[in-house]
Amino acid sequence: MNNAPPIKTLKIDQLPIAIYPSNEALGSAAAHDARRIIQAAIAERGTASIIIATGNSQLTFLHALRDLGGIGWANVTVFHMDEYVGIDPQHPASFPLFLRTHILDAVKPGKFYPVPGQVDDVDKACRDYAQLLQAHPADLVAMGWGENGHIAFNDPPYADFADPVWVKVVTLAEASRRQQVGEGHFATLNDVPTQAITLTIPALLAPQHILCIVPEARKAEAVRACLTQPISEDRPGSILRTVNHAQLYLDPASAALL
Repeated sequence: MNNAPPIKTLKIDQLPIAIYPSNEALGSAAAHDARRIIQAAIAERGTASIIIATGNSQLTFLHALRDLGGIGWANVTVFHMDEYVGIDPQHPASFPLFLRTHILDAVKPGKFYPVPGQVDDVDKACRDYAQLLQAHPADLVAMGWGENGHIAFNDPPYADFADPVWVKVVTLAEASRRQQVGEGHFATLNDVPTQAITLTIPALLAPQHILCIVPEARKAEAVRACLTQPISEDRPGSILRTVNHAQLYLDPASAALL
C-alpha cells in the first residue's frame, strides 16, 4: 500500500502534527503507524489492546488498517469509544455494527468488547466496561475530533479533563446529534438518541499512543479552534496539546484554517 509522506509537519505545544496530501494518504499513514505499534506490543508480550473510533472520518484509516496485512489479529483485543443508550445493536447507526462492517468481520480480532447500548442498568454497564479497559491497558487509541471538537462523546459543555470515572452516560450536545444526521446515520434529528455511553477523557488519554485522525473540510473549524485557541473543555480536542504521546493527522481540507 502506498504510504505518501506528509506535505508539512509542525508542532503546537506538545502535539506533533502531520498534514498529508489527501484523506487516503492520511489514513494510510495512520494505519502504518498503528500496525507498527500493534506489532511491537505483540512481539513484547504476545498480545495487543487497541481502542478505535467510529464515524465517516475514520473510514480511510479503518480500511487501510484492515487491508495492510502483517498484523496478528488473533492476538489483538479491540475496544471502542461510545454507543447510544437504547439503540438496537442491528440499527445501521450502531457503532459496534459500524466497526464489524468496516474492519472487524474482515480481520477477526481475538476479542472485541462492544460498548453495550441496550442494558437494564446503565451505570453498572459503565463500571463493567471501565474494568475491562483497565484489565487490558491499551497500546493505542485511534480517535477523531468531532465538528464541535469533541473526543468520543465528550461534548462541550459536559467534557471534563479530570473526570473521576473512565466510562459514563452523557447527554448528547445538539451539534453532535446534527453531525450524525449530516453523516447519514439518521434521517432526522429526532431520530438521534439523546444519550450515549462514552469513554471519558482520562480513559482516552491513558493508552500508550494516541493517533488522532482528523480529515475533511467539515472539521477545519474544530482543528483551528483546538490548535490555536486556549486549551479548554470548551474544545475538548485541545487536551492533546498537553500530552507527549499523541500524533495528529490532517489533510489539506481539515488544515485549511490553520
